[in-house]
Amino acid sequence: MATQRTLSIIKPDGVEKNLIGKIIARFEEEGLTPVAVRMVHLSQQEAEGFYAVHRERPFFDSLVEFMTRGPVVVMVLEGDDAIARNREVMGATNPDEADEGTLRKLYASGIEENTVHGSDSPENAAKEIKYFFSDVQVFPRG
Repeated sequence: MATQRTLSIIKPDGVEKNLIGKIIARFEEEGLTPVAVRMVHLSQQEAEGFYAVHRERPFFDSLVEFMTRGPVVVMVLEGDDAIARNREVMGATNPDEADEGTLRKLYASGIEENTVHGSDSPENAAKEIKYFFSDVQVFPRG
């Protein structure tokens, strides 16, 4: 397995429910190490920029509104096959379809307020990490 890095976001609903520690602990239990972490309150412009790929979708405006309603925790997770592993731990986007024990099954209240975000490919992981962190903000392991 290849060591990878991926971006993970604890969304406003996760922060509001005081789940930051539980979610980070779960990632660590699953072999994903946070190598950069910070809390931010996204502006509308920042949220629109991050989710620009969804601009033409009907849920874009509500997604931006949700992501700007309160602080989020952005982090870089590192580990073997981190992208796939993170997505497995998160569960399906729709919590009603997520496997038992996944973060979204446990904590999400709906398809829009689904508690966590994770990169879906190596290319998107690289872009998403750069969106929130400079190279000097991501610590090498070891």
